[in-house]
Amino acid sequence: MKILSMALVAIVVVVAALALRPKSARAELLKEGDMAPPFATQMVVGQQLSPVSLADFHGKKVILYFYPKDFTSGCTKEACAFRDGYAKYQSAGLVVLGCSIDSAESHKGFIQQYSLPFPLLLDPDKKIAKEYGAANGIPILGFDRRITYVIGEDGKILKVYPNVDPSTHATQILSDVGTTPAAPPPAAAGSPASTPATN
Repeated sequence: MKILSMALVAIVVVVAALALRPKSARAELLKEGDMAPPFATQMVVGQQLSPVSLADFHGKKVILYFYPKDFTSGCTKEACAFRDGYAKYQSAGLVVLGCSIDSAESHKGFIQQYSLPFPLLLDPDKKIAKEYGAANGIPILGFDRRITYVIGEDGKILKVYPNVDPSTHATQILSDVGTTPAAPPPAAAGSPASTPATN
């Protein structure tokens, strides 16, 4: 009985120590205007693994969203919202990349079960999450925090979303950065559009 009590106390102490770790150990979030840290890893596309780096998307706007874990309710809701709006993201020229610490097999299952059309990045050592201030959002479990960055064509951070509502987040991003209409082409000289109207 005494050994059991001591073991219980030890477990409580360890859990408390993990839960009360100073938050200063967590990396700071990036800010709008910061250069997005480069990364190179593998991504799961459908059921295939492919190498990927941030440099592959130079000249495009990238939505890089971090989430805690495949198959959990909030993460599933968020991924499905990106899936449901994916055609609009494509037509707006936006690239969607999800990132968590899950394994390749977990990502494959998540993609297959919910028909996710966008890649999920592998980050088992949390290297990408640390660079982007997303690591250890849930300290006891070591999961990433839920945060999204929009990275511009030049590699700079355009938008930071530190407080994500999984059910409305995908629509919010489209509203913020994905619906800017393309500039109309300049009218040709002598065309009706360029000739001043006379009354």
